Amino acid sequence: MAGAASTVPYDSAMRVIPTRSLVRLTGQAIQDHDMIHAGDRILLGVSGGKDSLSLFHVLRYLQARAPLSFSLGVATVDPGIDGFDPAPLIPYFAALGVPYFQERQEIAERARTHMGNASFCSFCARMRRGILYRLAREHGYTVLALAQHLDDLAESFLMSAFHGGQLHTMRAHYRIDAGDLRVIRPFVYVRERTLADFAQQAALPVITDNCPACFREPTERARMKALLCAEERHHKGLFPSLLKAMRPLLQGSGSCGP
Repeated sequence: MAGAASTVPYDSAMRVIPTRSLVRLTGQAIQDHDMIHAGDRILLGVSGGKDSLSLFHVLRYLQARAPLSFSLGVATVDPGIDGFDPAPLIPYFAALGVPYFQERQEIAERARTHMGNASFCSFCARMRRGILYRLAREHGYTVLALAQHLDDLAESFLMSAFHGGQLHTMRAHYRIDAGDLRVIRPFVYVRERTLADFAQQAALPVITDNCPACFREPTERARMKALLCAEERHHKGLFPSLLKAMRPLLQGSGSCGP
């Protein structure tokens, strides 16, 4: 909560210890959707926001305790947007001894001439994901982990239904068309507010304005977020209901999402 002191403990190796509920929900999603296999080399896409930094610490915690062995690396794509500076992440991950890759691409500039009818957010997401695929291949990783959470899935679900006339959302786990990489989203059961609380209590080095373009003007996703927030005030079971409705889509042929 606002103003709260850091209360998340660390172990003797200076690893952040996530809350039991966060570990439980993440572990359940990993198990339900068969996300992590023995020997996997996982590359986590980190923007510097609360979601991806939280996922890093949950995966690192599980890595030290899971019965199967997997390796973990981190990558950041700098889209060349004024105001976004991922430089503080370099010493942070170096201090933790985690392989970290950072690449700048002028995605914002390319969007002006190539994005067509797509929104900037969806164009940028596709470009970043393609760069992450390449980085994973170049450095020998077999799995790409992304930090979208249950709120993101619900927003995508409504946008698809309202504007596309289809029942789609982001998938929890799938193999890309090229066949050589799998994509996993271990936070599909986790609420955004849970991650916000964890990031604050753990004093994670969040880059607050990690996508300045998204904060400069309202987007359709922001409108869906506001709609869900208003509805949840009247129906406290909204997100469990939405998760139940979306479960068949999480491993289906729906959109892989932004």
